[in-house]
Formats: sequence, C-alpha cells, structure tokens
Amino acid sequence: MYWFLLLMAGVFESAFAIGLKLSDGFSKPVPSLLTAIAIALSMLMMSLAMRGIPVATAYAVWVGIGVAGSLTLSYLFLKEPINSMQLISVALILFGVLGLKVTSTG
Repeated sequence: MYWFLLLMAGVFESAFAIGLKLSDGFSKPVPSLLTAIAIALSMLMMSLAMRGIPVATAYAVWVGIGVAGSLTLSYLFLKEPINSMQLISVALILFGVLGLKVTSTG
C-alpha cells in the first residue's frame, strides 16, 4: 500500500512538473488549477507513503519517478527532444529506484 501511494505521488509529481510548464508561470487558469491539484495530491500521497517507508528512500524514489515521468511526458506531449545520454541517465535513476525498493525494510 505504501509503495503504491509512493508510485502515485511520483506520477502526480511528473504531472505537476509538466503542468508548471503549461501554466506559463501560473498565468493560464486551467493549467494552473490542474497543476495545483497535482501538487496537492503528490504531497498528500507522499506524506501517507512515508508512514511506512523511510524518508530518504521515499524521497529518492519520488524524485526518481518524477524525473523519469517528466522526461517521458515532455517528450510525448511537449515534443521536447531526448538524447541517448538522457535515456541512459534515467535508466540509471530507475535502476537506483528499483534497488531502493528491493532493499527497503518498509
């Protein structure tokens, strides 16, 4: 349950990162509102996940999911380019996230 909450917190972190870009400095009402909702949901789920997952592990996994998700979403929806070094770097981050999950006591 805690790991599912953490996964969802990371998904919403990715969404709010893209939302920040789409809100254009919070000057566009609908993207700004959706971004604020994504931020609130991400923080709520992160705080609930940390009831059963150590802080350092939860934070690292949350950021890792956010990085990978943001890169993917920015490529798919914002047409931002991705190069091979970025893909390798994100793969290393995800490998680290997997390592944290496997070795976690939470």
